[in-house]
Amino acid sequence: MEIKRNGAQPSVTGPVEWFTGTVRIDPLFDAKEPSRTGGASVTFEPGARTAWHTHPLGQTLVVTAGCGRVQRWDGPSEEIRPGDVVQFAPGEKHWHGAAPTTPVTHIAIQEALDGNAVTWLEHVSNEQYLK
Repeated sequence: MEIKRNGAQPSVTGPVEWFTGTVRIDPLFDAKEPSRTGGASVTFEPGARTAWHTHPLGQTLVVTAGCGRVQRWDGPSEEIRPGDVVQFAPGEKHWHGAAPTTPVTHIAIQEALDGNAVTWLEHVSNEQYLK
């Protein structure tokens, strides 16, 4: 058994290569062999979002606070709120983040395949975000 105490792992700022706007990532747990699952609590300030990306084994988001948006490639942008659970299929191109005027926090859970949990792609344009 391992207990990671609240505040024992430092927050990190979402890198500009993968995020637009102000994003804070709070690590929750890492995959330890033979497990492949890792998770983090991610907070997006209003208007902040990920770049387009995929996960080889999919991703689950559990919304814990605020109001956000998610979108899969060629699909509509959809609003997410606390209690919502979003599941992206393996390889599904998508983005997620805050609403334009409201922050959002979600827990992101994904598995790694051969050590890779995510493939980052191009940034979401303002036009795509506001659509």
